[in-house]
Amino acid sequence: MAYYYFPIKQAFTPKWKSFEYKTPGYPLDKLFPIDYSPFTETERVNKLVGKTLLKIYLYHPDYIVNWEDNITKQIIYKVTETDKLKPKASVIDLFKPEPMGGNVTKVHVTLQKPNFWYKSGNGSLQFTQNYISKNWYKGGESTNNVLMNLQLNANYNDRQKIQFDNTFEAKIGFNTVSSDTIRPYKINTDLLRLSSKLGVKAASNWYYTVSGEFNTQFFRNYKANTMNAVSAFMAPANLILSIGMDYKLNKKNINLSVFISPGAYSMRYVGDKNIDETQFGLKSGESFLHDIGSKFQSNLKWTFIPSITWESRLYYFTSYKKVEAEWENTFNFVLNRYLSTKLFFHGRFDDGAARKGGSYFQLKELLSFGINYSW
Repeated sequence: MAYYYFPIKQAFTPKWKSFEYKTPGYPLDKLFPIDYSPFTETERVNKLVGKTLLKIYLYHPDYIVNWEDNITKQIIYKVTETDKLKPKASVIDLFKPEPMGGNVTKVHVTLQKPNFWYKSGNGSLQFTQNYISKNWYKGGESTNNVLMNLQLNANYNDRQKIQFDNTFEAKIGFNTVSSDTIRPYKINTDLLRLSSKLGVKAASNWYYTVSGEFNTQFFRNYKANTMNAVSAFMAPANLILSIGMDYKLNKKNINLSVFISPGAYSMRYVGDKNIDETQFGLKSGESFLHDIGSKFQSNLKWTFIPSITWESRLYYFTSYKKVEAEWENTFNFVLNRYLSTKLFFHGRFDDGAARKGGSYFQLKELLSFGINYSW
């Protein structure tokens, strides 16, 4: 909004031309001459505009960002003569805008192609520590734990038909074991997982989906006080391919995916001859295990409040002869942007692998505190 002089001048200009003393009997229209110009169409418009601007000046002076003198003195375009005009020269090249002065601002309009890729990630470094003196009356061992976690996401969503989700996960955890006389630490968490899902919208929140997942571990792990390896990189390695329907729900505090696949293929590979393949369901002397069956998987991220988040992954696969299921739960208690406490539960059931002790149920739990960062 600019300040102009004419509304003020118009408000304080007398409506009568003049007043002169005349003798009695002088004609009335001559005695009080009226200015009829305000009653023309142009003058009525100017009068209405002037009153409107005057009210704005009185009641909303904060709207005024420029002055009439700045506008009248502003040079918007400057014509430049040039001898280098060519047949292909554009007329626009003859006009070069001058920098805008005063309080006049430029308006920049930028047109960009839509980007349907959404990239995110989070990483954490968690610690736990427990000290017990050697003469502690109930016994026990001092332990130190370190858990490193990295997750990267690259998702495509055109908000019409296609969704393509890709996730990379890496988890590595170490803990000290004083009772192990061969090595000072032991690996308690080791995971490398890559997963992808390509979905085509069917109806509402349902998608026809093709899914693939690969997982293994980074390091070789041993039994305590022995050199007998329990697992290693690509021993085992799992590849699961499936096709089915995926239900997706994305709200402010809840992000849910439920994938149902009536047709799934699972391959397990043990490529290290020093690893006992029978503990992973393979027959003695074989390196591959192939299964065809059904798969169910749900992924949930629920933000109860900004400082408490629950992430859950439920996986179920059956070949109709055996069942393999996992349920991972991570509760993240955020203290600030960089510090958090995490409580992790991982339950597992596998009745296709040889287990000593007779139980196919397995459980792992970890409570840790440390650095956490998301982007």
